[in-house]
Amino acid sequence: MTDYWLSKMMFDLQKSGDVSSWRADREPFLEQYPISEEMKQAVRDDNLAAIAPHVNAYLLRFYCGICGMGDKEFIERLRKINTSERH
Repeated sequence: MTDYWLSKMMFDLQKSGDVSSWRADREPFLEQYPISEEMKQAVRDDNLAAIAPHVNAYLLRFYCGICGMGDKEFIERLRKINTSERH
């Protein structure tokens, strides 16, 4: 099931133009949204396996990019998630 507020946060981050402050300290941004503590921790930890099932793939790709994750790493991490789910 998708998490509306997590998706909204990622969507809003696109238009905020404040990516540098997000990279410096995510907490003020996270506090603006009623996201579960579990999801907030997943965001803090860049836990793609926990986040991915709850957001739109396009928002996730953008989000990972602003967090400094290149396309190659993003794809590799997604593949690991898919591989671990099969075992």
